[in-house]
Amino acid sequence: MHPTRLAPPAELLTDLRGARTGSEIRLKEVLAGHGLRPLTGGFQNHVYAWDDPEAGPICVKLYAKGNHRRRVDREWAALTLLAEHQADDVPRPLWLDQHDEVPAIGMTLLKGTPLLESPDLEAALKGLAQTTERLHAVPLSGLMAELERIDSGSHYMLRLTGSWPELLAGHEDDPLTADMRALLTAWHASGDVELVDDTSAPAVLSRGDSNLNNWLRDEASSPCVDFEYSGHSTVHFDAADLIEHISAREIPDSTWITLLPDLGITPANRHLFLAAQRTCALRWLAVLWKQRHTRADEFATQHARVRLLQSPDNPWHG
Repeated sequence: MHPTRLAPPAELLTDLRGARTGSEIRLKEVLAGHGLRPLTGGFQNHVYAWDDPEAGPICVKLYAKGNHRRRVDREWAALTLLAEHQADDVPRPLWLDQHDEVPAIGMTLLKGTPLLESPDLEAALKGLAQTTERLHAVPLSGLMAELERIDSGSHYMLRLTGSWPELLAGHEDDPLTADMRALLTAWHASGDVELVDDTSAPAVLSRGDSNLNNWLRDEASSPCVDFEYSGHSTVHFDAADLIEHISAREIPDSTWITLLPDLGITPANRHLFLAAQRTCALRWLAVLWKQRHTRADEFATQHARVRLLQSPDNPWHG
């Protein structure tokens, strides 16, 4: 089933694009004039709620960096594919405006409150796993079958085998450099590189962005938004990247370990999951290493995390 398409609201988009480069006062005037409400979590984009005369409450998303890394193409293709398969708990695509500099997408506005604020976080995470399972079950086709998710295992490996060692080489006097190199050496020696490179596992549709701030809780379901990093992945890599995202650091390992079967981790793919998990954790250490002075607490937490996952006492071994 193909979703219904609407015409983009041309005047609204023209005014928004003009206001984004003007004064804050002008932007507020445009938002008030069109009845737009800013939404949180847009990060590099501009995201608003709007009461469309035809569709009711919708989300208007402007891509401030254009179609960089094909993020507009990815989100539109993923949402279209999900709509064709009548997937629940994700936005439905309504219109696409392929502007040369600031493209935009209109999609249905999902209900819910931030998942991480749920009073029953374990139930919310169980719902997240159920939603993820439904996404993985959608047959790959079109662009989603062609493109690997943006935050992929191969992308992380480029950082860990190339850009991060190069940065460390420029900081030989840093007291942390030797320890960072030791962790990289242990990662290479473990065989994780070869396992993350393994392409034998079936490919599945992936959102590509494991930030838990993109998940909501609405009664008994856990909807998700933000598909601009989407593409194909594997069940075990998606689970590992979700668990090791820094937005998940406050969730106890015991909660995640109980949830592993719901996330598709089985005795057959657990070794692949563990390799991906150690790789994702090390990748975050590399990210935070560049900000180790301004985000010292987060860096220290991630440093301890990588040490734990590489140690013989790693609780994830079961």
